[in-house]
Amino acid sequence: MELWRTAANPWGQDVLIGVSWDLMWLALIGAVVFTVGHAVWFKVRGFTKEETAVEPAQAAGVPERVVRHTLAARLFHWTMAASMLVLLVTAFVPVIGIQFPWVTIHWIAGVVLILTIVYHVIHSIGWQDFWSMMSMGAKDAREGIAHLKHVLSSNAPEPEKPGKYPFDHRMYHHAIVVVSLAAMITGGLMMLRVQTPFWAPNTYLFEDSTWGVMYVIHGLSGVSLITMVAAHIYFALRPDKRWFTWAMIRGWVDRDQYLAHFDTTKWSVTDGSEAPGAGGGAIADAAVSARREDD
Repeated sequence: MELWRTAANPWGQDVLIGVSWDLMWLALIGAVVFTVGHAVWFKVRGFTKEETAVEPAQAAGVPERVVRHTLAARLFHWTMAASMLVLLVTAFVPVIGIQFPWVTIHWIAGVVLILTIVYHVIHSIGWQDFWSMMSMGAKDAREGIAHLKHVLSSNAPEPEKPGKYPFDHRMYHHAIVVVSLAAMITGGLMMLRVQTPFWAPNTYLFEDSTWGVMYVIHGLSGVSLITMVAAHIYFALRPDKRWFTWAMIRGWVDRDQYLAHFDTTKWSVTDGSEAPGAGGGAIADAAVSARREDD
């Protein structure tokens, strides 16, 4: 298997022109192996989608609907998801012989993704608790070790309930940040070679060897996103995780889901029904305020 492709430039030098298309198929196979393997593991371990029973005393003071994602956050997520899927389709479908004006669609989707993520960074820093998702301290390491032990052994104790953002969500977020930034930066520079309404193409801004490195980094990011996006969709559709998806659609989780899956001392909520306008945009019958950070 080749990792990248090379070609001779006009001066007879071998330069990188991108990753090997074998990696695309490897990423697809990896996605299938992971999803099937996880489904089998889940069944063998005897997990069910039943939620922990909630004591009435625990529910005291907790609203029926707890805001998890504001309208702004949900619009960002679904716009980013749509642009990401368009980018993957336009990047890899032409490889199998389906031809269409993919270059124009690809760079437009790339611009949408870049603008969406820039907005998300500004919104996260200015209006949300940015570090609650980005934290990587000793507490997170202990939480990760507990999860790993639970995955490897059925005798390991159940990990403690998380705050608003579970450990696996944060680790996936960190990984997608690294891969997406690599794709965005290289893709943005590669756009300088493409005819757009904003500028004429400039193929001589960098040397051929430098462009080749960009192509490889961009391609590696793309094939990594195939597996990562497939895994994300798989978990979003699983019956035991589907309530997370509904939260991203509706904006809230119900009281039982909140109490069954989250540590109320790490993610505390208050009934703000007496404070009109304090909700997150998805609540029509009650205004509920929820802290967005872990303690």
